[in-house]
Amino acid sequence: MHSAIKLTVSHAPFCHNGSRISAKSYNIMLASMLAVVPGFYFYGLPAVAAAALAVGSAMAWELVFNLISRRPVSIGDGNAALIGLLAAMLLPATVPWWIVVIATFIAVIIGKQIFGGIGANPFNPVAVAMAILLVSWPDYLDFNTALVHYQFDFEPVTYPLLMVKSFGADAVETMNWMDLLMGRQVGGIGTTFGIGLLIAGVYLMVRGYIRWEISLSFLAGIIITAFIFNKIDPESYAGPVFHIVTGYTLIGAFMLATEDSSSPVNFIPMLLYGALGGAFTILIRNVGLHVDGVIFAVLVMNMVNPLIDKIRPKAVGKVA
Repeated sequence: MHSAIKLTVSHAPFCHNGSRISAKSYNIMLASMLAVVPGFYFYGLPAVAAAALAVGSAMAWELVFNLISRRPVSIGDGNAALIGLLAAMLLPATVPWWIVVIATFIAVIIGKQIFGGIGANPFNPVAVAMAILLVSWPDYLDFNTALVHYQFDFEPVTYPLLMVKSFGADAVETMNWMDLLMGRQVGGIGTTFGIGLLIAGVYLMVRGYIRWEISLSFLAGIIITAFIFNKIDPESYAGPVFHIVTGYTLIGAFMLATEDSSSPVNFIPMLLYGALGGAFTILIRNVGLHVDGVIFAVLVMNMVNPLIDKIRPKAVGKVA
């Protein structure tokens, strides 16, 4: 009589290339330092304190949720720390401590954990937190208001996006694009030093930690849409270069729109997702109520991502 052998078969994927979530999280955090460290230099100890509180509180929220829900402790994968760092990069250096704690609570608990944890969230957790803060406490996220009495080690220009929104494209004609790219603008702790964000983005794309299709199409969507607006009314709408080097554009293209679980995985959908996200960003900036439309554009594209990712080109070949 033959003895029965019980075989246990797991679901796909059936192979593993050895990559780890922690490696991706730590590499993105390391690349982000290229923009965060200059932010520390520009804004001083308040920026350091805000970033440290954001990272620490994000990890604390995840640990508390793990313990309450009796799940394995997951702070070792670095994802909570990454969420905290990205949230800090988007905030003004002078933001109150309780805003930082609320931001990380929303991002980690509401934006991520209640959906089942990493990989299950339909929206970018950091974008969810920032959108709620922008609607609930807009004054604390208004860089001109938050930093008007702040003593800088450099001479910043007025927040560029507000200038073009209020006074038209002629208000930014005399601005030096390289100065803006080097961080001489009022903004988030880790969003003003554009050169650092560009280098970080290239590094992450080359290493395969973010999808180049999303990042480059996002920037292309911004360039094309801004170009159209500028050609229609040059006196009211700034050109593409201005929109690329100001606001949340670069961090949105490389670190927000590319979040794995809220973005497509197929080639054509990734291109559409990024391009439409860039187009929505310019639409919100030029005709919407908010000065910077990156956060809301990313959330809109997160929402339609499941539909976009179903788009498949028809197979080319001979039917037997």
